[in-house]
Amino acid sequence: MDQASNHSISRTTVYEGSTQYRHWRFSPEQLAETRASLNTAAVAAIREAFEADSPGSSSQVSFLNADEENLLVKLYIGKVPQLCGHLHFAEEVEATAITYLKRFYLKNTVMDWHPKNVMLTALFLATKTTNNPISLELYTSRIPKTAPSDVLDLEFLVAQSLGFDLAAWHAHRALWGLWLDMQNLPDVLIDDLRKAYDDGIAHVRASRLTDAELIYTPSQIALACFDLASPHLARAWIRSKQTSPPASPPVSEEDPMLAILKPIQIMITNQGQLPEVESVREVDRRLKLCKNPEKVVGSNAYNKRLEEKQRKADEKRKRKAELVRKAMAAGDPFGSELAEKGDLDDDDDDDD
Repeated sequence: MDQASNHSISRTTVYEGSTQYRHWRFSPEQLAETRASLNTAAVAAIREAFEADSPGSSSQVSFLNADEENLLVKLYIGKVPQLCGHLHFAEEVEATAITYLKRFYLKNTVMDWHPKNVMLTALFLATKTTNNPISLELYTSRIPKTAPSDVLDLEFLVAQSLGFDLAAWHAHRALWGLWLDMQNLPDVLIDDLRKAYDDGIAHVRASRLTDAELIYTPSQIALACFDLASPHLARAWIRSKQTSPPASPPVSEEDPMLAILKPIQIMITNQGQLPEVESVREVDRRLKLCKNPEKVVGSNAYNKRLEEKQRKADEKRKRKAELVRKAMAAGDPFGSELAEKGDLDDDDDDDD
């Protein structure tokens, strides 16, 4: 390996090697396009399902747009901290569950999967991936009107939608690291630093209601939150990291690092609040009317989908039996392996 390659590797951070950095970072424009495309495709598919279920019925349906879907997801993001407080879960569990919920709805639509059960499933999954396990029975027993099947039925779908990228990097950890490092600054009062940290963690929690973690790095979000809490301390820390002498002038507002922080701070300030309940209630009411009929138990579309799945399963069993019969007729002692291979080859035909 040449020297340039070694130098490149040495400059790569652990975060840059993570699946979060590689798979789950977007520009604001990419996020908007992803959600709009997903919504358009979902509306087209669900409209077709309505027509198959009852011709002409789709003309009476007011489908949700991408912004309305995101608004509903945001409401259930806001319910995660409430549940974590009720269940005494760690901050890491809370942050990870919220990350899972956001990522899920970059691959799925609320018109197929309502955020309530997805949120409960994401939270349960987060207890396992952050090494804070709780039994499914105990978990669901402490949440009103929740059965184990409400979580278990969606667990694989959620993990699959995440691409099984279950490790998550969070701004609250980066903020803690900043707090520790700032204790080395000269002339810093620990009480001032503690207050700045408490205010900063409040801003970090507000950032979870925004798209910040899908656009910026955890360290950028953490520094933006610390700067909101205490510009004096944050800028003293920035100055300490610069190569200029300690007696250099205060960090300018034109400093490139501060320029990165400003859009994050605007996002947190403008979007880091829960939506009004009334506006979301109207979206949820309409969702009940435009939910994919293939997901509504008892509808014609749901029954047709079950029939199609059963037909595919029957065909698979017949193909497997035929493979075994041919193997036995040929005296092949590995007929069972052939049958298993045929089963695996057909797995992609199954619907989720």
